[in-house]
This record gives sequence, structure tokens and C-alpha cells, in this order.
Amino acid sequence: MPDVSALVTGIREGRRASVSQAITLVESSRREHRLQARELLTELAGDGARTAAVRVGISGLPGVGKSTFIEALGTRLTATGHRVGVLAVDPSSVRTGGSVLGDKTRMSRLAADPHAFIRPSPSAGTLGGVARATVQAMAVLEAASYDVVLVETVGVGQSEVTVAGMVDTFLFLTLARTGDQLQGIKKGILEIADVIAVNKADGDRELEARTAARELAGALRLVRGKAEWAPPVVTCSGLTDVGVDDLWEWVLAHRAHLGEEGLAAKRAAQQLDFTWSLVRDELDQRLRHSPGVRAIREQVSAAVLAGELPATVAADRLLAAYDGDV
Repeated sequence: MPDVSALVTGIREGRRASVSQAITLVESSRREHRLQARELLTELAGDGARTAAVRVGISGLPGVGKSTFIEALGTRLTATGHRVGVLAVDPSSVRTGGSVLGDKTRMSRLAADPHAFIRPSPSAGTLGGVARATVQAMAVLEAASYDVVLVETVGVGQSEVTVAGMVDTFLFLTLARTGDQLQGIKKGILEIADVIAVNKADGDRELEARTAARELAGALRLVRGKAEWAPPVVTCSGLTDVGVDDLWEWVLAHRAHLGEEGLAAKRAAQQLDFTWSLVRDELDQRLRHSPGVRAIREQVSAAVLAGELPATVAADRLLAAYDGDV
């Protein structure tokens, strides 16, 4: 069992091993670890609000070059005195909880930077797992004085919305595709993105990328209308490090647009959403570990699989078994 007091001291002193152990603790689904994680985060919360840290969510379809871009951005930021934490939310198997944790190998230069910390975080197959683990991992990184936290999401499904709900600025990376630049981008993404970048705008693809950026800007005007913040659409290349500085300036511009009051209000609303996310996550855990539910789970499952029991009735029976425990 980890020593929470020792972890808190190590985190405040910026020790990488302590930060790593603490994030492992907050990611754990074991009951005793969850209790220790609460104690740890309560201690760290006593340090006061750390709204100075810049939280950025980064998403994009597989193959868009997120890892290359994050390495280019992170390296530039550490070179200017920032401490950068990267949380890579990996796809996890709903059946096994396994994940493809390849981000450290794809960002080897940034991983070796003493002013950067990269943590691939499996989502455990649920968005509740993403929210609980990632939000708490951000708190650990900020307590360790990382002043920029980048949260990379796999870029498929609902995870983008989840990540957008826990950061200050949501950055969406896309690619120029001849004739179908807009086909692979869901309308929902355009509604939540604060900054959009067409990546891999280098060599022969630069002109194509600029054309795609213009088309995206037009699509944004249709989707967002006359919004208070008009998300910029820029081009960049994580591989050649072109346009990365400009993109970061747009992130800071969005933060300035929010202002101190706006940022505080946004984070307060996110904390309220996170509160309910924790409640749902905890109820899910209690349901799974309920003695009453365990006693009838196999019987109910077999009846549903055999077509003998409708799902609605099965759900009522499981909930009644849980209610009998409390």
C-alpha cells in the first residue's frame, strides 16, 4: 500500500516517481486504492486552486499526427521554461481493459525531456473511467508544478466530448483530403472545438492544407453562426515544426478571451459535471460489487441470453437486488 503522506511530499517536490505512483493510484479501481486516492487529492487540494496551469485537450482521427504534433509543441514549451504534462487517453478493451500504450515510444524525444511527463492512461473501457482517472491525474500534475497539461484523446466516439469537458481549450487536428476534407469530421466536433488545425501542411501538401482550412472555416461559420468566440482554422506541421508557435498563440488567445472570471466559471461548471460523473462511477462500482447482484447475476444473464427474460425486467431484478443491500 502506498504511503499517501510520502506521495504528497514527493509530488509537491516535483519527483517524477511520486507523480507516476500517484497517477497509478488514482487510476486504480480497487476499493482501498480509491479511498487512498481521495485522501491524496484532498491533501493536494489544500495547496489552493491552480488555475494558472493551461489545460488543453487535443483530438483527431487516428493517423492525423497527434503524437508528432504534441512532441513538437511540448518540446517548444519546455524550451521556453514550461513544465509540460501529457496525458494520453488510450483506447481500452471493454472486455479486458487492455490498452495500446504506445505514446511514449512515439514521443521519445519529449519523454526524455526532464521538464516533461508523459502518461498513457487506459480508459478501462468506460467514459466514466476516462473522466475520473484523467481529471484526478491532471490535479496530480498541477500539484507537481506542471503548468501546461495536454490531454490527448484517441479521437473516436464520445471521448472527445468527455475530454473537452475537462480542459480550458479543445484543439482538433485534421488532415487535408482531396475532395472530402469535411466528410470525416462530425458536426459535434465543430461545435466543441475552440481551435482547429490542419496538420501535415508541409511539402506538396501545404497548398492542399490551406484549401482545406478555408473550407473548414466556411463550415464553421455555418455550424457556429455568430458565436462569441470564432474558432480559428490554421495550418501546421508537427513533423517540420511549422506553424506550431502560431497555434499555441491561438490557444493562449482563447484563454485570454475567457478571462479570469470566465475561466473560473468554466472550471467550476466542469467540477460540478465531474461531481456527477464520480457519483455515477461510484454507483457503477457498488452495483458490480453488490452481494445481492452477485447472487442473481448468472441466473439473470442466462435468462436474458435464452430469451426467457426481457432486458427491462432483468434490469429491474438486478436493481431490486442492489436495493436489498442498502
